[in-house]
Amino acid sequence: MTHDTLALHGTGHKDTNPVLGWWAGGVAIGVVLILAVALVQPIGVSTQYVVLDGVLLHHVLPDVASKSPYLAKTAPGWTLATYEFFFVLGIPLGALLAAMVTSRFSTRVVPSEWSKRFGSNPGHRLVWSFVGGFLLLFGARFGGGCTSGHMISGVSQLAVSSLVFSVALFASAIMTARWLYGDGRKQ
Repeated sequence: MTHDTLALHGTGHKDTNPVLGWWAGGVAIGVVLILAVALVQPIGVSTQYVVLDGVLLHHVLPDVASKSPYLAKTAPGWTLATYEFFFVLGIPLGALLAAMVTSRFSTRVVPSEWSKRFGSNPGHRLVWSFVGGFLLLFGARFGGGCTSGHMISGVSQLAVSSLVFSVALFASAIMTARWLYGDGRKQ
């Protein structure tokens, strides 16, 4: 048995059918975006990691945190009790709830695609997942926006920077996937 635990449920087979169709997911994201813009502000996620860092640093070393203009601007009031932070917490919690309600919860650490190319060592997979996540978050903060901010909120407003970002992201994602996993053709 490999470390790739497939998402099995009651019928004993791997379920690859989506719970929602792509169009229903798109409509749902659109409704969430409209509500967010109407009630609070456009959707954005990566800033909340900086807010968390700022709040934690403020509790440990308040003088250092207060002297940082970036942290002071990003985490006003040094609190996590904001709409944005709860929105970010809701993403993994909502995904977990959806997986449990639909009986699709899985503890898969090493997907079969990764295992075929790089082996089934979970530690190796977790280290590279962390490195990839760190680079994505660093790039998002360095560039002043993330995929949710640009691709959901920005594209819906037809922001040129968001349209350019989206094209660049898709192109780089396709190139990265092909580099990591090959072109996908049966050998």
